Amino acid sequence: MSTIRIFFITLFFVLAMTGTLFAQADSPTGLPIPRQEANSPATPQISDSLPHYLEVAARNNPRVKADFLAYKASLEKMPQAGAYPDPELEIGFFLQPMEIIDGRQIVDFTLMQMFPWFGTRKAARTEAEHMANMAFEQFRETRDNLYLRVYTQWFTLCSLQQQLSNSRENRDYLKQLETLAIRKFSASPAGATGSGGRTQTTPATGSSSTATSSMGASGNMGSMGSSMGGTATQPQTTGNTMSSMSSGGSMQSMGSSSGMSVVLRIQLEIAELENSIESILSQIEAETAAFNALLNRPDNNKVHLPDSIIAIPFSLDVALTAEQINLNNPMLAMIDQEGAAYRAKAEMDKKMGYPMLGIGLQYSVIGKRMDMGHAGLPVTDMNGKDMIMPMVSISLPIYRSKYKAQQKESNIRWQASRQQYADTQNTLYTELYRSRHSLDDASRKIALYEKQSQLAQTTYHLLVQEFISGKSDLTDVIQVQRQLLDYKLKKAEAIAEYNTMVASIQKLISFESN
Repeated sequence: MSTIRIFFITLFFVLAMTGTLFAQADSPTGLPIPRQEANSPATPQISDSLPHYLEVAARNNPRVKADFLAYKASLEKMPQAGAYPDPELEIGFFLQPMEIIDGRQIVDFTLMQMFPWFGTRKAARTEAEHMANMAFEQFRETRDNLYLRVYTQWFTLCSLQQQLSNSRENRDYLKQLETLAIRKFSASPAGATGSGGRTQTTPATGSSSTATSSMGASGNMGSMGSSMGGTATQPQTTGNTMSSMSSGGSMQSMGSSSGMSVVLRIQLEIAELENSIESILSQIEAETAAFNALLNRPDNNKVHLPDSIIAIPFSLDVALTAEQINLNNPMLAMIDQEGAAYRAKAEMDKKMGYPMLGIGLQYSVIGKRMDMGHAGLPVTDMNGKDMIMPMVSISLPIYRSKYKAQQKESNIRWQASRQQYADTQNTLYTELYRSRHSLDDASRKIALYEKQSQLAQTTYHLLVQEFISGKSDLTDVIQVQRQLLDYKLKKAEAIAEYNTMVASIQKLISFESN
C-alpha cells in the first residue's frame, strides 16, 4: 500500500511540473503578428511591369528573405525573456527508512518555484520586443536597398533601350542619305561630259567658217587664200575637238570618283553605327542578367522594357522630406529601437539586483512504526501520517558590483546609440541635399539636350536639302547627324540619372511610406 501511494504522489508532482512548463510555452508573446512585407500577397500587378518586378524581387531575393527570417526568429525571444525560471523538484530516498518518533521516513519530495523581483519579467519582454523591432527595421532597410537597386537597374535598361532606338533611327537616316547620294551622283558624270563637248566644239567650228569667208572675199588670191585658209583651219579644228574630248573625259572621271567617295563615307558612318548597336545589345544582355539576379531568377529571362524612357513627375520639398526621413527612415528607426532596448535592459539590470523570492512545498512519506508500544513510546494519531511542509526562500544579491556595472554598461550604450542616431541623421540630410543637387542638375541637362536635339534635327533636315541641291557639303551633314545622335543619347542618360535620383530620395524616406 505504501509503495502504491509513493507512486501516485510521484506521478502527481511530475504532472504538476509538466503542466507548469506547458503553461509557460503557451503564454502570449505580447507582440503583434509581424507584418508580412515580403511574403504576404499584395494587390495584383500588371505582368512584366516595374511594380510587378519589385514585388517579385521582394518575394524571391535571398537577402531579403534571410533578414525576414531573422526577424521571425527574434520574435521567439519574447517567450524566453518573459518566462519564469523552471521549477525545481527534488526527490530523496532513504536506503533504509529513517526512524522518527511518529513513524519511519521513507522518501521526501521538494518542489520549489523562484520568482524574480516585480517588473523584471516585463523589462525583459520589453527589451526582447525592441530587439525584434530592430530586426524588423533591418529587414525594411534591406528591402529598400533592394528596391533602389531594382529601380536603378530598370532605369539603366530603359536608357540603353532608348539609346538603341536612337541609334537605329540614325542608321535609317544615314541609309536614306546614302540613297540620295547614289541618286545624285549616278547621272551627274554623263551630263557633265555632254556639256563639256558642246562647249569646246562650237567655238572651233565658228572660227573656221569666219576665216574661210573672209579669205574667200580677197582679189585674185581668193581661190588660193580660200584653199590655204581651208587647209589651215583643219588642223585647228581637229586639235580643238581632241582637246574637248580630253577635257570631257577628265571631268567624267573626277565626278565619278567624287560621288563614290561620298557614298563610301556614308557607308563608313553606317558601319560605325552598326558596331555601336551591337555593343548596346551586348550591354543590354549583361544588364538584363544583373536585373534577373536581383529577382533571383534565371539570367536569360526576358525583361519587357518600354519603348522610350520618360522623366518621373516629382516635386521635392526639402523641409517636408527631412521631416519624413525622421519619421520613416528604417536606419533611424533601428537605432531608436536599439536605444529603447538598452533602456529596458538597464531597467532589467536594476530589477535583477533585487532579491528573488521562492515558494515551495516539501512532502514526506512516513510509514508506521509497529514497535511504538514495545519501545515505551505513546501511540498517537501521527503515527504513519505523511508530512506536508510549505517553504519560502529568498536570494541574497549581496555582491552589488556586478549589478552596478551592468546598469552602467546599459546607460553608456544608450548614450552611444543617441550619438549614432545624430550621426546617421546628419548623413541622411547630407545625402538628401546632394540628391537634390543631382536632381536639379539632371533636370537642367534634360532641358538642354531636348533643346539641342530639336535644333540639331532642324539643322539636319536643312543641310540634307542643301546637300541635295549642291549648296552644302556631306561633311556638314554627317557632323550634324553625329551631334543629333549624341544629344539624344545624352538625354536618355540624363533621364535615367534623374529617375534614379528620384528613387534615391524616396529610399531615404522609405518606399513603404510612398
